[in-house]
Amino acid sequence: MRALMMAALLATAVSADAKTLVVNANGYTLDAMGRMQQFESLLIGDEGRVERVIRKGDKPPVMSGEYIRLDAKGLTVLPGLIDAHGHVMGLGYQALTVDLSETKSLDEAAAKIREYADANPRNRWILGGGWNQVVWNLGRFPTATELDAIVADRPVLLERVDGHASWANSAAMKIAGITKDTKDPPGGRIERDADGHPTGVFVDSAADLVKSKVPAPNPIEAERALAKALDLMASVGLTGVHDAGVDPETWTLYRRFGDEGRLTTRIYAMAGGMDALEKIAPVRPTGWLYDDRLILRSVKLYSDGALGSRGAYLKEPYSDDPENRGLRFLDDTRLRNWMSKAMMHGFQVNVHAIGDGANAQVLDAFADLIPAYGAGLRNRIEHAQIVDPTDIPRFAQLGIIASVQPTHATSDKAMAGDRVGEARLTGAYAWRAFLDSGARIAGGSDFPVEPVNPFYGLHAAVTRQDRAGEPVGGWRFDQALTLPQAFAAFTTGAAYAGHAEGLVGSLEPGKWADFILVDRDIFKAPPGELWQTKVRETWLAGQRVYLRQD
Repeated sequence: MRALMMAALLATAVSADAKTLVVNANGYTLDAMGRMQQFESLLIGDEGRVERVIRKGDKPPVMSGEYIRLDAKGLTVLPGLIDAHGHVMGLGYQALTVDLSETKSLDEAAAKIREYADANPRNRWILGGGWNQVVWNLGRFPTATELDAIVADRPVLLERVDGHASWANSAAMKIAGITKDTKDPPGGRIERDADGHPTGVFVDSAADLVKSKVPAPNPIEAERALAKALDLMASVGLTGVHDAGVDPETWTLYRRFGDEGRLTTRIYAMAGGMDALEKIAPVRPTGWLYDDRLILRSVKLYSDGALGSRGAYLKEPYSDDPENRGLRFLDDTRLRNWMSKAMMHGFQVNVHAIGDGANAQVLDAFADLIPAYGAGLRNRIEHAQIVDPTDIPRFAQLGIIASVQPTHATSDKAMAGDRVGEARLTGAYAWRAFLDSGARIAGGSDFPVEPVNPFYGLHAAVTRQDRAGEPVGGWRFDQALTLPQAFAAFTTGAAYAGHAEGLVGSLEPGKWADFILVDRDIFKAPPGELWQTKVRETWLAGQRVYLRQD
């Protein structure tokens, strides 16, 4: 596995089995007690683990024989960051398809779709995503008619930014056999006009009616997507990711990359539902593979949809849609049955829950099951986005980890109040309240729903502002984190949430030497500039896997 290092990125030509001494570093890490520690040098053993952390005033190590000397030249050195909730293949495919995530209007989106379609005439389908009708100030969902005006000769299917709705053109709906008579599937909704005709947007499970007709990526396309995702993650300082929903084909691809020494990010995989779990690991978790670069020991379940598409399940109706409480994907019996089956075999259960109704449902299920299976599995609620304040203390009481994505708050701030009203925002995106209650949090992004860059997440967590500095003073700033708290969420907190605190998350003797060099001291820089941090180098297990070229 020491051959994993991308040879083209090496600045020196010494043996991959040599020790490495990092010098002249402005280093920061957390210790086992969560206290911030600074260091000037780092000694990495020939197996890629930290041997010594040398602080100011410590006697430097005596080096002999062949070794790598990395002069950090005063740059800030940090433990590699870990994204506790991302979608690796989604990131790779997004980079290879039409990306609407930066578009600010329907017209901008139309131009990007047209440009992509013209540049890819051989594509049987035009695929992509990232659209957000809220950012477009559209006041409604886009329609198939509007998409037909852009591309009519081929089917088009584009996912909403949150992944919980899809926008199709007429050609795609025709292939899927969608008509006025098509019924809403369980856990999904077809958007319709006043006469009941489908308008082109399919919410949550309804999107599968069209997605099921999209040709599966061929092996070459899948390999390209994974390679692209790994490159992107390394370039922003991610040395670990919790992949929130892996299917058997993707797991096989990860195994192939592991066999070939090509995994440049550690992947803690969640099986994407019970069927995937039974096919990938039917008896027990896999254990760590490839020098702790890959594992599957958790399952991802869904309790509800997303807030933007009004699919999040609420205790009371939506403030801007009084007849709608969202979508509850599973009844209480099925949710408990699935959770119990996974926990019985030793799997961590990570449940997507965004609305306060969904969070309460999942907490109730955990309250029933944990007495039988214990809290040692470190079960999680993914997103924990709109939570009834009375339910927040239950996370700590039950030992449930809140897996949160700070950039969701700054992306949703213009929409959340409309959806749920000010009263329910008391428990919304309430990261400080979780910590104050004694709960553990893990930081992530939900990429490619949000950008993959973890420094965007650190910035959002600390400032509660978007990258344009809005709103002044921060949105619901009382729930902001301190930078050390946010840093912990993306390092030691994420490591703990992935049962990996003995392996990664901090730079301590015995742990893997996963670290990054960045262009500024994030603990001294103005908080509003955190998102501008650039990663100069990324190292995994003492091997450089990314070197910025400018």
